[in-house]
Amino acid sequence: MPEIRPITDLRNNSAEIVEFCNATQEPVFITKNGVGELAVLSMKSYERMLERLNLYAQLAESEEQIMNGDDGVDFETFAAGLRGAVHGVQDKNI
Repeated sequence: MPEIRPITDLRNNSAEIVEFCNATQEPVFITKNGVGELAVLSMKSYERMLERLNLYAQLAESEEQIMNGDDGVDFETFAAGLRGAVHGVQDKNI
């Protein structure tokens, strides 16, 4: 169930809202005159949401490249490059 609070709670009970957002990693929806006005998120939730949006954008770009005929990189080459990056080894063939 979403947490919905009036805008006066943002002013009068901000510490409680911060505690809720950090503890639950869920947003608090703030209303003004009974209408949705804001969504308050913890920084962790906000950053996770941005990372997810970035991943979706990268996936959409990859799908578009595939649709346009790009062959990309085969898995073995990609995995070798990833292992090299993790272990600090650079392969000049990748």
